[in-house]
Amino acid sequence: MLKGIPTRIGSDLLKALADMGHGDLIVIADDFYPPVTKTPGGISIQAKGNTAPEMIEAILQLMPLDVEYCEHPVEYMVPDKDAGITMERPKVWDDAIGAVEKNGYSAEQVGEIERTKFYEKAGRAYVTVCTSERQPYGCFIMQKGVL
Repeated sequence: MLKGIPTRIGSDLLKALADMGHGDLIVIADDFYPPVTKTPGGISIQAKGNTAPEMIEAILQLMPLDVEYCEHPVEYMVPDKDAGITMERPKVWDDAIGAVEKNGYSAEQVGEIERTKFYEKAGRAYVTVCTSERQPYGCFIMQKGVL
């Protein structure tokens, strides 16, 4: 047993976070996201029973964000502009921004990324954390920084 590790962080995720380097990407995926087909070369870790904001909050207690080299080290998926989708703003986005702020970062460091671009970027992720998030567009990408 270790002290100071959030209980949401299992040993597989702890190892993956430790193995990540500066600039590596981590996807916090909703319940609908297909990690194996979107990131075939990456690690997929189950965190079922947790929401995306809960996992973001827990991860950021251990992992720094890349605020020096990245304008938006946290990005959330939005519909493609040409998709014709209109929707109310999902609460999950604001909850995730709150989790980022709770860990000492600002809301301005969180940005949007269109669905198609999200999938392209997620294809380079080192690890995908699969949550039970059920709100629409509850997927996020975070870029690891340095201490």
